[in-house]
Amino acid sequence: MSYSDQIPFIPPSLVENPEPRCPCLLLLDTSGSMNGRPIAELNAGLEHFKQELSSDDMAMQRVEVAVMTFGPVKLISDFVSADAFRPPSLSAGGNTPMGAAITQGLDLLEQRKQTYRAAGVSYYRPWVFLITDGGPSDTWQNAAHRVREGDSPTKKSFSFFVVGVEGADMSKLSQICSPNRPPMKLQGLSFRELFSWLSSSLSGVARSQPGQAVLLPPPSGWSEV
Repeated sequence: MSYSDQIPFIPPSLVENPEPRCPCLLLLDTSGSMNGRPIAELNAGLEHFKQELSSDDMAMQRVEVAVMTFGPVKLISDFVSADAFRPPSLSAGGNTPMGAAITQGLDLLEQRKQTYRAAGVSYYRPWVFLITDGGPSDTWQNAAHRVREGDSPTKKSFSFFVVGVEGADMSKLSQICSPNRPPMKLQGLSFRELFSWLSSSLSGVARSQPGQAVLLPPPSGWSEV
């Protein structure tokens, strides 16, 4: 049974806090090539992400975070509000089943959207943020089709961002992303700056109204041109 086949359970948090939600799914590469300093810096970046979100009361009420890793695919943390999010301590190992991670992640996101609808809670266009230092080691074409269709200007089911760490197959990642949202290259191991940008962007979305266009800050300080 896939995530989307399950009957939505309405968590008490959605009943107690009827604020619109901005879901953000983190798809994080924890394959063996991320071992050492890369995984350490990624963990530090997640801690910083939590700290940054905690400084914005509106984001704490409206932003929800889920974490799924691949190497192998594992759901580390299902969607929870930013105030309940606890940054995991990730370790590296295995290959890079990116296609399976994207597919299972999008299923998980669809289930969460069903839960919002069942609870009568409105939501913003979800964010999916994939970070990798390689390329998919499994079949990825169907996953890419779902990404490009869901992140198209007509459908707008979600916004799919990809960040390539040193060693990432940027050509392959470009085939997965929507043409309107090409992959970005991380400067060195600037995960802290990356997650500062992500938290700032999500905070801006959380202060808007669902469906309203939000101007995102430029990815300066962490993305290579």
